[in-house]
Amino acid sequence: MKFYYLPLTLFLLVSLVACGGKLPTVSKTNSSTSSSQDSNLTFFGVALEQFDEAGRPIWKVQAKRAKYTKEKQIGQAENPYGELYQDGKVVYQIKAEQADIEQDGKQLFLKGKIFATDPSNGIVLQGNELEWRPQEDLLIVRNQLNGSHKQLQALAQEARVKTREQRVDFSGKVVANSADPQMQMKTEHLIWQIKEEKLIADRPLQIDRYQNNQITDRGKGNSAEVNLKTKTAILKKDAQVVLLDPPMQIVSDFMTWDMNTETVSTNSPVRVFHQAENVTVTANQGEMKIPQKTVYLKGNVNAVGQRRQSLKSQTLTWYLDKKLLEGQGNVVYRQVDPPLNFTGETAVGNLETENIVVRGGKSSGRVVTEIIPQSRVNGQ
Repeated sequence: MKFYYLPLTLFLLVSLVACGGKLPTVSKTNSSTSSSQDSNLTFFGVALEQFDEAGRPIWKVQAKRAKYTKEKQIGQAENPYGELYQDGKVVYQIKAEQADIEQDGKQLFLKGKIFATDPSNGIVLQGNELEWRPQEDLLIVRNQLNGSHKQLQALAQEARVKTREQRVDFSGKVVANSADPQMQMKTEHLIWQIKEEKLIADRPLQIDRYQNNQITDRGKGNSAEVNLKTKTAILKKDAQVVLLDPPMQIVSDFMTWDMNTETVSTNSPVRVFHQAENVTVTANQGEMKIPQKTVYLKGNVNAVGQRRQSLKSQTLTWYLDKKLLEGQGNVVYRQVDPPLNFTGETAVGNLETENIVVRGGKSSGRVVTEIIPQSRVNGQ
């Protein structure tokens, strides 16, 4: 028996050394082949190691038992545990109950229920496939990916990790949940800059904000940047925020959503729509303080009601609870039925009930009233 196994063991070790590295280092060899021609061996206490040109480790994997095949160099392993290195330092620890292991000296592949943990920040990536490309500084975990961290939980089809940059790219049906602020992001591609505590989406996305596990607000955009530290989200390109209480929709090309102070603001043209009252207000810029249920609008403000009654001004404060509008600067109130126009410096009232008080300026103190004849209304 000793003479029978010795040539196979020597052949295995010589073949692996010829491929580069020290693969594998076997503490015990206690198995047999089904035939002397298929070159399948089972090892106990297997240690796989690979080094870079400077002699620094780039991975080390140990297993209680593993099978060796010509095609994979190492096959199915039980309870594999290992470490992935970058610049000689451990960047991820990996483990699995059972996994298929392949390596070619430059890349390491694992298939099975695999856990990869970053010991520096506690990120855990779970998936059914793992690929380590040390020369590219790239760790790929795919196939039912589940990422967890004290700051973020994410589901996706794939995660690509750049260890030096401390960056994770999630792609494919991404669903990311944050505990503080309590929110959920859905998109097709999400970049997590770990050190900066930022989430960047360069594809259309949806953000649901929660309070007491209930959705309160929803944001959308073609791209976005979320700062988990300051709890703010910047929504870009066809951006909108929808509120449930009060039922409001805010639309602009660029918006800042502060989830800490519950404020939505924009310096770009904005449209605010109150669904229950059927009132739409447009302006050059605006801000809404959600807890106070107050909207501040500035520049070419135009508020339009359900019956086409309108109020134009330079600035407008909209008190949602009181259903009250306060306009200032070059105020023009127009009513369709009966057809009336009022011009002044300030206006206060309820647009829905058409109860508006227009006042003149300090200089003249006059309000200009125009009664429109019915013939003009009918276009005659």
